[in-house]
Amino acid sequence: MTGSDSQPGGGDSLLSWLLGLLILAAAIGLIWIGDSRVPSPVGRGGGAPDFDLQLLSDEGRFVLSEKRGKVVLVNFWATWCKPCEEEMPSMERLYRELAPEGFELVAVSVDQDPADVARFRERMGVSFPIALDPSQEVSGLYQTQGFPESLLVDKQGRILERYVGPREWSLYAPRIRSLISQGS
Repeated sequence: MTGSDSQPGGGDSLLSWLLGLLILAAAIGLIWIGDSRVPSPVGRGGGAPDFDLQLLSDEGRFVLSEKRGKVVLVNFWATWCKPCEEEMPSMERLYRELAPEGFELVAVSVDQDPADVARFRERMGVSFPIALDPSQEVSGLYQTQGFPESLLVDKQGRILERYVGPREWSLYAPRIRSLISQGS
């Protein structure tokens, strides 16, 4: 066979097919790399995502960005969570001790029924603000994996620490007091 016996454009069609495949692979790679649906991790050193939630019993709203200049503990919890219930008295003691010094604490409930949250609050005797997140939009924004889960936010709105599971918060009072006393 001579070169004139081959089909016209046979090599060209293979080259075109390979070029098309390369372009498709590059496009898929760019879409995957630039996919904005994948959230950045929420953790130490990063900014705490802002949120605005209704407080229990029409006590107003809790807007995190309005707390700049204060150290804030954001706690995610639920009334049906036994470890959450066990840590509430410790959080109440921490709040009563440090609130006069400029400390903020908000407990973000993921419960569906505000009446359940109100009964829980009364039974436990807590005085700190309780925000309502029944859609779990804010807990999702913070990428919580379970309850209780808490984040310590500094005066500039950066996350200093993520605490998974219940804590004896009195052990953290010296660190928090030190953060409160630091200049902004």
